Amino acid sequence: MTNKEIIIRLYKNYTSKYLNRILIAGFYSILVAGSTSAVAYLLDPAIKKIFVDKDETLIYLIPIAIILAFSTKGISLYLAKVTMIHVAEDVKKNIQLDMMASLINADTKVIDNQHTGKIVSHINHDAGVIINLLGVVLLNLIKDSLTLFGLIFVMFYQNWKLSLIALIMIPLASYAAQKLGKRMGKISTKGMENASFLNTHLLEIFKNHKLMKIFQRENYEYVRIDDKLEHVKNTTKKMQKIFVKVSPIMESLTGIMIALLIFYSGKLIINREIDINNFFSFLAAMMLAYQPVRSLSTLNMAIQAGLSAARRILPVIDQKIEINDDINCKDLVVKNGEINFNNVDFKYDLSSENLNILNKININISGGKMTALVGHSGSGKSTILNLIPRFYNATAGEIKIDNQPINNLSINSLRKEISLVSQDTTLFDDTIKNNIAYANLNATDEEIIEVAKKSFASEFIEKLPNRYNSLIGENGLRLSGGEKQRISIARAMLKKSSIILLDEATSSLDADTEQKIQKALTLLTKNKTTVVIAHRLSTILSSDQIYVIDSGKVIANGNHNELLKNSSVYKNFYDKQITKN
Repeated sequence: MTNKEIIIRLYKNYTSKYLNRILIAGFYSILVAGSTSAVAYLLDPAIKKIFVDKDETLIYLIPIAIILAFSTKGISLYLAKVTMIHVAEDVKKNIQLDMMASLINADTKVIDNQHTGKIVSHINHDAGVIINLLGVVLLNLIKDSLTLFGLIFVMFYQNWKLSLIALIMIPLASYAAQKLGKRMGKISTKGMENASFLNTHLLEIFKNHKLMKIFQRENYEYVRIDDKLEHVKNTTKKMQKIFVKVSPIMESLTGIMIALLIFYSGKLIINREIDINNFFSFLAAMMLAYQPVRSLSTLNMAIQAGLSAARRILPVIDQKIEINDDINCKDLVVKNGEINFNNVDFKYDLSSENLNILNKININISGGKMTALVGHSGSGKSTILNLIPRFYNATAGEIKIDNQPINNLSINSLRKEISLVSQDTTLFDDTIKNNIAYANLNATDEEIIEVAKKSFASEFIEKLPNRYNSLIGENGLRLSGGEKQRISIARAMLKKSSIILLDEATSSLDADTEQKIQKALTLLTKNKTTVVIAHRLSTILSSDQIYVIDSGKVIANGNHNELLKNSSVYKNFYDKQITKN
């Protein structure tokens, strides 16, 4: 997107709805400009009437007028800034909401391919840079432009020859700002990248702190963090240096202008072409013009930084959702809950020439019964599971539920009938009650307690000081693996869906906990269409149908006894586990 397109987009989508408030801020800016110009102008009669003519009638009026001018300027500037602060924060919230909406609704593969730290930087850092563009920059552009215009008017009113000399400073300052602005845009982008890398690494350290300690990598991580902080520091220093370069440029230009003005105005006074009061009024106007000229000269840098941030944010907001509802989609109607895979292929990256993850998968999952998927890690079992709720779309072939192609169904009605219990239990840093109720926000306390009992979660919940209102920490860190799994099962029970997907739901558990979870899963899956992945064959021996998956293909299927006779791969799995036990 070009700079013009970005600015138009930001105005249409975010700023235009606050146009009335921006106009109010503009009105206050007019008062700021008028009162600032009045201060410069009032020095003319003050010097002439009071100090030269010694007119006592104005000795009170002019000081009072100056006080009123400064007060008007201060109050108007305050009101203008407060108004734009409200606008800027509202715009920031709207941008962040749009980003979050895009990320929440994004395809699973988009989130899987994103660095968490980068996303956090987009939401926090970049959104803040953009509101600086829409808030502070916009206000200064209006306020300082009007103020500069008013002061230039006073300067020309006093003497047009001196004004022409003073105006040379503006194009010189603008040229310097343009050059610095281009550099700011590039360094701002680099700074954002360094900040996102730092955020990502910090999140990884917090997540894997036990791993870091057990392998004694504290010093290694310290060095890595030091390196990333060094990059952030250097980039920030470069940005700050660009900003402070404005000061010596503006100071030098101002010094040159004042020297020229004193030299030239001295000749004009000697030749009686200008009075001393005109000169001081002109000089005051020019000195007051220093601040708006300086401010306007730095706007280009802030604009470039804001545009760079927008280039990073807008693509996030504009991400296209590939997995969405068809125009003529229908709601899923579950009768038996039978699921059929017909010649299904899948690969994660369609543009890649890599081989398919799944090849010509044909599976018939009986309604109301349990079907198991068995195979080595990486064989494609979890991918098959992920295709059923359309976390991903099949590359080729068709998946049907009760003879209804899932690609022709509304995603909401499809996922409403599916529950997932995975080995990677995901919980929120919230209460146990709210984590269970996530499946049904309208559930009563009685319903929550009921599913907690059925999942055997109530056994440990009742022992906690705050019971169901106990906070479990980030991703349930205050709970054991088995306890988290039981909450996950309770949550799935509360949903009361027709189809249950179990992905290694009993892995890495002790025998006693596994037995309880198996009982809970039996209640959860009773008369439900269930697809289960398990490394422990003991958990799927009673499955009505077992499919053996190898390298993305179905190489055998049948019940346990049939596969022991007909599948060497399955028998090998079974024999190894019997030997272990």
